[in-house]
Amino acid sequence: MRQTVDTSAENRRILAFAPRLVRGARLVGLAALGFSVLLALWLRDGWATFFQAYLVNFCYFLSLGLGALFFVILQHLTRAGWSVVVRRLAEGLAGTLPVLALLAVLVLVGMGELYPWATGHAPADDHLLLGKQAYLNPFFFAVRMVLYFAVWAGLSQYFLRTSVRQDETGDPRLTLHMQWASAPAMLLFAVTVTFASFDLLMSLEPHWYSTIFGVYFFAGGVLGFLALLVVVVWGLQRSGRITASVTPEHYHDLGKLLLGFTVFWAYIAFSQYMLIWYANIPEETTWYLVRQEGIWLWVSVGLLAGHFLLPFLLLLSRYPKRRQGLLVLIAGWLLLMHWVDLFWLTMPGRRSGSWPLHVLDVTCFVASGALWVSAAAHRLRRVSLVPQRDPRLLESLTFENV
Repeated sequence: MRQTVDTSAENRRILAFAPRLVRGARLVGLAALGFSVLLALWLRDGWATFFQAYLVNFCYFLSLGLGALFFVILQHLTRAGWSVVVRRLAEGLAGTLPVLALLAVLVLVGMGELYPWATGHAPADDHLLLGKQAYLNPFFFAVRMVLYFAVWAGLSQYFLRTSVRQDETGDPRLTLHMQWASAPAMLLFAVTVTFASFDLLMSLEPHWYSTIFGVYFFAGGVLGFLALLVVVVWGLQRSGRITASVTPEHYHDLGKLLLGFTVFWAYIAFSQYMLIWYANIPEETTWYLVRQEGIWLWVSVGLLAGHFLLPFLLLLSRYPKRRQGLLVLIAGWLLLMHWVDLFWLTMPGRRSGSWPLHVLDVTCFVASGALWVSAAAHRLRRVSLVPQRDPRLLESLTFENV
């Protein structure tokens, strides 16, 4: 362990630019959302395209917030010490989930454009869809959304507020309270994220189902969050913040987690594909067939290479994990691949032609992303970027990889 760590002169707050970032990002997000709505009004089939684009980008930022919440819960569940200096950032990013609950309203508004089962007029000979009507109906869908976000918002606010209160009181018992709460929190997280992925994404094609789909969504979301955390830490350090607390040792561990979840995502993706291919049941294989034709075949191959093979090979070595600039480039690439992955899950069968991207995909990304950034900056604007009186802070500050 390192013997001395001088953080006395370190800047651990974003007060200087937080108000401008909150207001500026919010303004950009609302303007982009308004422009997207006007574009949807003007274009033929604009509403269908708008809600499709909005769903992809909403789920993208939702997955990052959920990945942050998982990271926070996991650190308390495992009594991790190394991660204390980056945990507050995860708490702030998870704290965006109440705002995402507001953004979910547009998904409810667009249900009729998104989900075949939401019209309430299933064909009489469609026995599979008729058999799912007790679960797949607009009212129960909305009730489940409220339940999911109530759980996520409650958990994220509990861990953030308790951690901030410890900054003020220094009470070590608060660490024990969060540790005790982490086990039931993890169970709630697992159940709600699994069913939310079924509802938001898998039910877009209600005749197809996969019992591993929730794990697939979870793996991609956590991988995306870890990549984002690397980028955020690097950006803060470039602005002169948390320069002494976060060291190459912490980047190294984040790089190892990136490698681990890159492999985990690929394992889940392969397991889902292999089992469906081996069983060769028409109701299941059709979902993959459309993703193996035309432009979607190239997207599928691109995900295999860009979401797994390339980052896997780059992250195997110790060297890139300890070079912030190189690790940030890999993390940025993984964030892009995570978006492509969600686009690939959602759009085949809805977008035809040689180029599936639409300008609304960009404007909805800007709208969702800017509002999400505004929410994250708002959560962190008045708190220390590092838990200042956490009993494991010294362990984290002096942490070294073996």
